[in-house]
Amino acid sequence: QVQLVESGGGLVQPGGSLRLSCAASGIIFRIYDMAWYRQAPGKQRELVATITTTGRTNYADSVKGRFTISRDNAKNTMYLQMNMLKPEDTAVYYCNARYGLGSADYWGQGTQVTASS
Repeated sequence: QVQLVESGGGLVQPGGSLRLSCAASGIIFRIYDMAWYRQAPGKQRELVATITTTGRTNYADSVKGRFTISRDNAKNTMYLQMNMLKPEDTAVYYCNARYGLGSADYWGQGTQVTASS
Protein backbone atom coordinates (compact mmCIF):
# COMPACT_ATOMS: atom_id res chain seq x y z
CA GLN A 1 0.00 0.00 0.00
CA VAL A 2 1.44 3.36 -1.05
CA GLN A 3 1.49 6.10 1.55
CA LEU A 4 2.77 9.66 1.37
CA VAL A 5 2.57 11.37 4.75
CA GLU A 6 3.22 15.10 5.05
CA SER A 7 4.20 16.76 8.30
CA GLY A 8 5.66 20.02 9.56
CA GLY A 9 2.86 22.41 8.75
CA GLY A 10 1.54 24.96 11.21
CA LEU A 11 0.99 28.61 12.02
CA VAL A 12 3.90 30.99 11.58
CA GLN A 13 4.25 34.77 11.49
CA PRO A 14 5.08 36.43 8.18
CA GLY A 15 8.81 36.30 7.67
CA GLY A 16 9.12 33.05 9.56
CA SER A 17 10.20 29.58 8.45
CA LEU A 18 8.80 26.07 8.33
CA ARG A 19 10.17 22.76 7.10
CA LEU A 20 7.74 20.30 5.57
CA SER A 21 8.49 16.59 5.27
CA CYS A 22 6.93 13.92 3.08
CA ALA A 23 7.61 10.36 4.18
CA ALA A 24 6.96 7.74 1.51
CA SER A 25 6.27 4.04 1.90
CA GLY A 26 5.14 1.32 -0.47
CA ILE A 27 7.12 2.70 -3.43
CA ILE A 28 10.72 2.54 -4.63
CA PHE A 29 11.24 6.14 -3.64
CA ARG A 30 14.47 6.77 -5.53
CA ILE A 31 12.89 6.15 -8.94
CA TYR A 32 10.06 8.63 -8.43
CA ASP A 33 10.11 12.28 -9.38
CA MET A 34 8.73 14.21 -6.42
CA ALA A 35 6.91 17.50 -6.07
CA TRP A 36 5.17 19.84 -3.67
CA TYR A 37 1.85 21.41 -4.62
CA ARG A 38 -0.37 23.78 -2.68
CA GLN A 39 -3.99 24.82 -2.71
CA ALA A 40 -5.28 27.98 -1.12
CA PRO A 41 -8.99 28.44 -0.27
CA GLY A 42 -11.00 29.16 -3.41
CA LYS A 43 -8.03 28.60 -5.70
CA GLN A 44 -6.77 25.79 -7.91
CA ARG A 45 -3.98 23.53 -6.80
CA GLU A 46 -0.64 24.90 -8.01
CA LEU A 47 2.83 23.49 -8.41
CA VAL A 48 5.35 24.81 -5.87
CA ALA A 49 8.54 22.86 -6.53
CA THR A 50 9.80 19.67 -8.14
CA ILE A 51 12.83 17.44 -7.70
CA THR A 52 13.75 14.69 -10.14
CA THR A 53 15.32 11.32 -9.45
CA THR A 54 18.69 12.90 -10.28
CA GLY A 55 18.17 15.82 -7.92
CA ARG A 56 17.35 18.47 -10.49
CA THR A 57 15.02 21.08 -8.99
CA ASN A 58 12.53 23.59 -10.31
CA TYR A 59 10.44 26.23 -8.54
CA ALA A 60 7.40 28.37 -9.11
CA ASP A 61 8.40 32.00 -9.60
CA SER A 62 6.47 32.98 -6.48
CA VAL A 63 8.74 30.91 -4.20
CA LYS A 64 12.13 31.15 -5.92
CA GLY A 65 14.83 32.25 -3.52
CA ARG A 66 12.66 31.50 -0.47
CA PHE A 67 11.84 27.78 -0.69
CA THR A 68 14.21 24.84 -1.11
CA ILE A 69 13.13 21.34 -2.10
CA SER A 70 15.33 18.35 -1.28
CA ARG A 71 15.15 14.61 -0.90
CA ASP A 72 16.88 11.88 1.11
CA ASN A 73 16.55 8.60 -0.75
CA ALA A 74 18.04 6.67 2.18
CA LYS A 75 15.14 7.87 4.34
CA ASN A 76 12.46 7.77 1.61
CA THR A 77 11.68 11.37 2.50
CA MET A 78 11.30 14.66 0.66
CA TYR A 79 11.53 18.09 2.27
CA LEU A 80 10.47 21.65 1.62
CA GLN A 81 12.33 24.34 3.53
CA MET A 82 10.22 27.47 3.48
CA ASN A 83 11.80 30.75 4.53
CA MET A 84 10.53 34.35 4.51
CA LEU A 85 6.95 33.10 4.50
CA LYS A 86 4.28 35.48 3.27
CA PRO A 87 0.52 35.52 3.94
CA GLU A 88 0.00 34.48 0.33
CA ASP A 89 1.88 31.23 1.03
CA THR A 90 -1.03 30.16 3.23
CA ALA A 91 -2.42 26.93 1.78
CA VAL A 92 -2.67 23.20 2.19
CA TYR A 93 0.59 21.72 0.93
CA TYR A 94 0.52 18.34 -0.81
CA CYS A 95 3.26 15.86 -1.59
CA ASN A 96 3.24 14.14 -5.01
CA ALA A 97 5.18 11.16 -6.31
CA ARG A 98 5.21 10.43 -10.05
CA TYR A 99 6.83 7.67 -12.05
CA GLY A 100 7.33 7.71 -15.79
CA LEU A 101 4.77 9.78 -17.67
CA GLY A 102 2.26 9.53 -14.85
CA SER A 103 1.73 5.80 -15.06
CA ALA A 104 2.05 5.88 -11.30
CA ASP A 105 0.92 9.05 -9.53
CA TYR A 106 0.39 9.32 -5.78
CA TRP A 107 -0.67 12.09 -3.41
CA GLY A 108 -0.43 12.74 0.29
CA GLN A 109 -3.29 13.97 2.44
CA GLY A 110 -1.89 17.49 2.81
CA THR A 111 -0.62 19.66 5.64
CA GLN A 112 -1.87 23.16 6.46
CA VAL A 113 0.56 26.07 6.36
CA THR A 114 -0.66 29.42 7.65
CA ALA A 115 1.45 32.58 7.59
CA SER A 116 -0.39 35.18 9.61
CA SER A 117 0.18 37.69 12.39
